[in-house]
Amino acid sequence: RQSIGRGWSWALGVVPILLTLALWAALTHGEAEERVISPVILPNPFEVAGSLHSLWFDRAFSRSAVTSLVRVVVGFAIGVVIVLPVGIGMGSFEPIRAAFRPMALLLGYLPIPAVVPLTLSLFGIGELQKVMFLAIAFFVYLLPLVVKAVDDVDAVYLQTAFTLGANTVQAVYKVLVPIAWPDIFQALRNGFGVGWGYILLAEMVAAEQGLGNLIIVSQRRGPREHIYLVLIAITLIAFVTDRLWARAGRQLFPYREMV
Repeated sequence: RQSIGRGWSWALGVVPILLTLALWAALTHGEAEERVISPVILPNPFEVAGSLHSLWFDRAFSRSAVTSLVRVVVGFAIGVVIVLPVGIGMGSFEPIRAAFRPMALLLGYLPIPAVVPLTLSLFGIGELQKVMFLAIAFFVYLLPLVVKAVDDVDAVYLQTAFTLGANTVQAVYKVLVPIAWPDIFQALRNGFGVGWGYILLAEMVAAEQGLGNLIIVSQRRGPREHIYLVLIAITLIAFVTDRLWARAGRQLFPYREMV
């Protein structure tokens, strides 16, 4: 468990990626009839890279990426606006926790894909459905994390605040929330990253644009290379946004380590 240098950490992290690419190339090398895996299932990595031009220009990839990003951001914002007061209230007051606990337990066992037909029934097949599906998915994911962040605040801080004459509102908004905020921020960061997995479900039905729509269209009509390019793009976008969250965390909470 001895720590290693940052350089070694990056170098060792690259090795599995290179091995995966090498195995991918080996399994898809040669003519279509000679390959271990058919190009209909898994194209060669060089074929995937070569199809970037057609994906970018012929299918307006950048426009779809921006559309998906906007949907994730708007859905995330709606989910956060709802989950923060509910989660902080549940973590701070037992009556609120008791009132919302049954709903939270039921939502915890709810499979997110099952929300798709529900939102289609409630909000139709337009843009509102996609945003509300993401908002519900974010709410379900974030609620227990926000409650736990508030729960983890040591009671000694509350006791000290009340001893110094704080009232209930001050104890919540000047003691519980500020101390729990770094953990809440980390939960929001993780939730935003998970949202890039939800976007594929959100854009499965009647989405004229978006990364999920590109995957569905490529699966039905081809070329299959675009499926893997879009998946790589989603991973890279999620990674970049996560790094931005980490940088913001280091600025907001310099006393906390943000990996």
